[in-house]
Amino acid sequence: MAQNRNLFRLTRFILLKLPYLFRFLALFRGAPAKRLLIIKADAIGDYILFHNFIEEVKHSARYRDHEIELLGNKAWESLAMAYDREYLTNNYFISTSRIAYRPMAVLKLGWTLFKRNYAVVLNPSSTRTFIPDGLAGLTAAKQIIGFEGDFEGMPKKYKVKTDKFYTTKLLLPTGIYHEFHRNNFYFTTVLGQSTALAKPVIIMESKPRAGIIISPGAGEKKRGWEIEKFAELIKRIREQSTETIYIAGGPDEAVVSQLICHMAAAENVIDLTGKTTLPQLVERVAASSLIIGNDSSAIHIAVATNTPSVCITGGGHFDRFVPYPADITGGPACVYQKMDCYYCNWICIYQTQPQERFPCISIVTVDMAWQVVRPLLRP
Repeated sequence: MAQNRNLFRLTRFILLKLPYLFRFLALFRGAPAKRLLIIKADAIGDYILFHNFIEEVKHSARYRDHEIELLGNKAWESLAMAYDREYLTNNYFISTSRIAYRPMAVLKLGWTLFKRNYAVVLNPSSTRTFIPDGLAGLTAAKQIIGFEGDFEGMPKKYKVKTDKFYTTKLLLPTGIYHEFHRNNFYFTTVLGQSTALAKPVIIMESKPRAGIIISPGAGEKKRGWEIEKFAELIKRIREQSTETIYIAGGPDEAVVSQLICHMAAAENVIDLTGKTTLPQLVERVAASSLIIGNDSSAIHIAVATNTPSVCITGGGHFDRFVPYPADITGGPACVYQKMDCYYCNWICIYQTQPQERFPCISIVTVDMAWQVVRPLLRP
């Protein structure tokens, strides 16, 4: 633990102090290349809501003659390589939680980015975080454009320092709340032109739809619906439909999926957890008749592939990710019960035990979910 603290202190020094040295060194590296870096190190669902804008940048009047490079999250590297490779000249993928304790890796990456001599660096995340901010600073680019942001993503003591790395900080207008609309505002402003995007899209070959996917993952256990409720819902689905039910998720969700399968004790339930790549999961979602899950990447993939979906959601980021606003077609049917404490950014005001869900999640009953799921089932 002490070693990790010391390693992070070194990383913090590199990200907060060296950008000033690099800015001085930039005076001697010549004119910037026609090269642009997009920094987006958020989760998989965030990628789904963002990735179409890479093409918009590449085809924009302002940057069509620029090389486009991407610094992304290693969690969705395979998706970016599957759907965005043609627009990218170069790319880098990191795990922010791991690289925070690898100061030499941070320094090496920062030096690599500095040498690329970018004309422009874009950070479209409206909730800025420390590692991406610091890496943006290490580029010492002539233009570094981000959001003004708030203190949700990092402590004030860091943000007031990383604010200085940006040449332009956009203010998010009142009334723009959903994450896709935030992305659209950012790129419309930066590109100086409107985009042609009405919703996140992943174009897939048309196939007959069959099968129901249950996605029990939520990124954090307390944000996810209880496994016994998923199991009971599966039992009810099996009574009304003969379609194959697939349990899907990442390798770290394997135990949860196994428990759901065991508790459901239903026929024709197949556990695919950890057995598919992300592009394979996208293909399966696109070919399914229904997706049921928490507020997670599977729901956003369903929207992007026009697959019907049901989302059990709480109040932490309500309206920012789900429910989708009415002007975005194909959004999930959401199951929730509003509480006075909604919009808390998952800083829960209630005391809960380690194994307990947040109250805004646990308040959602199987009956509530069933009322939404049942009309969407096929025999």
